[in-house]
Amino acid sequence: MTTEAPQFTTGQSGTRSAIAAILAVSAAATAFLFWLIYVHPAAASSTQYAFLPALNAALNGLSATALLIGYTLIRARHIPAHRAAMITAFAFSTLFLISYILHHALHGDVRYPAHAALRSVYLPLLASHIILAIVALPLILVTFFFSLTGRIPQHRKVALWTFPLWLYVSITGVVTWAMLRLALG
Repeated sequence: MTTEAPQFTTGQSGTRSAIAAILAVSAAATAFLFWLIYVHPAAASSTQYAFLPALNAALNGLSATALLIGYTLIRARHIPAHRAAMITAFAFSTLFLISYILHHALHGDVRYPAHAALRSVYLPLLASHIILAIVALPLILVTFFFSLTGRIPQHRKVALWTFPLWLYVSITGVVTWAMLRLALG
């Protein structure tokens, strides 16, 4: 038994409106995160909820794993299982974002030590992670929009870009956390 994606009839203007809304939400989310990290003072400097960065890394790792499973499943044409894996990846990424916001609201930004080893590797990796995360967010949402509205040809075209970006951001999230953790001791 196979399950089909729900078919919604949304015209060209409806698609444009949905994509415009996705871009607006993505821009607002990005602006909020920059404000939270770089402008808003941290609520506390205690060690309360000190587990959040490790949780964030675990959620990123789980998202990457679900993405790879989803990719393997779609290559094998197991569409319902692919859909479940991708929804799982989205759920892990959503939980990551909630935990990330909570961590930065409570503890602010944690900086890589100025004289620590591998700083010249860490900073470009972190920069690429941040920039590509900003790009990946609307792509992920558009990819899901096309899939959930039954526009599979458009979904496939966008997913060719979304998958590697989302996977890169998920993996580099884990790598940057590990590098920062090792540098801080």
